[in-house]
Amino acid sequence: MTEQDLQQLVETISAESFGWPFRHKARWNGRLRTTGGRYLLRTHDIEINPHHYEAHGLESMIGTIKHELCHYHLHLQKRGYRHQDADFKRLLEQVGGSRYCPDTGLRREVKTRYLYACVSCGQPYERKRQIDVKKYGCGKCRGKLKLVAAGNVGK
Repeated sequence: MTEQDLQQLVETISAESFGWPFRHKARWNGRLRTTGGRYLLRTHDIEINPHHYEAHGLESMIGTIKHELCHYHLHLQKRGYRHQDADFKRLLEQVGGSRYCPDTGLRREVKTRYLYACVSCGQPYERKRQIDVKKYGCGKCRGKLKLVAAGNVGK
């Protein structure tokens, strides 16, 4: 599907499902990792994750487009466009948009570099960054922490 096809699809969905025109740009963004799409507040453009389309197909992508169009139309009307707003939830329900995006499998793996353990109870703590063991203690028993291993630990 080309970017022109995507633009046409978004315009069609906007007209049919919402009854309002989509007058901005819809484009692919392959750098998106955790979402199916996003609405840009400053430019009013919509970006769609091509990996989401490849992994889950057209029907799932249409649900994501409807979700982003809810943000778009409500923001332009100066109504509640955020996820927690009642206007957003109501409109999303009316048009049958997706509330959540299925996982595209592109989330970055968090690399654990440091392993700490409690001296008292032995509770392990994996951390990406180094922590000050004088300042922080065990969340389970309030004991002292010690560095057990450094480097690429765990995952």
